[in-house]
Amino acid sequence: MYYARYRFPYPYYVNAPIYNYVRQPVYWASPQEIDHSNRLGHQQLSSMHGKIELKDYGRTPFVVDINEAAKRNNTFRTAIWTGEHLQVTLMSIHVGEDIGLEVHPTVDQFLRIEQGQGVVRMGDTKNNINFEKRVYAGYAIMVPAGKWHNIINTGNTPLKLYSIYAPPQHPFGTVHQTKADAMAAE
Repeated sequence: MYYARYRFPYPYYVNAPIYNYVRQPVYWASPQEIDHSNRLGHQQLSSMHGKIELKDYGRTPFVVDINEAAKRNNTFRTAIWTGEHLQVTLMSIHVGEDIGLEVHPTVDQFLRIEQGQGVVRMGDTKNNINFEKRVYAGYAIMVPAGKWHNIINTGNTPLKLYSIYAPPQHPFGTVHQTKADAMAAE
């Protein structure tokens, strides 16, 4: 009987993996090199020029250092971008205060803590808040539509965060200086 040896090392690969260990060039541009926002009519919130105007830039292309913008915000709520299907707001919650127990029946919400610490509480009804987690800078919170929720500042500095609503929850250009202003507007 005739026996043929494999011509390739065992195991035989139909499509042998190829590893390229050669370092590939990477071309990075600094933000100053690619900042054409003024020339193109687009808005950019930047600390490079030392000015941050917290206002609603909605429905135009917009780039922002969201961490820096959230930390500089001192209002209870300021909308910085309101589009047709999405809204971004900045919030600052004073020590010992909270957002207030609320529900958005048709709006999903994403919140990210940029500074401070607190407790987030959620539940299916106003009287059945059965979810509670501690949150810190860097934590993200997802609130499904129809879920009652609240965030309480438990730290000793203002709780700075931003919130994304889909679809938008507040009118274009919303600015609530205080929680009382926000309650009165609703």
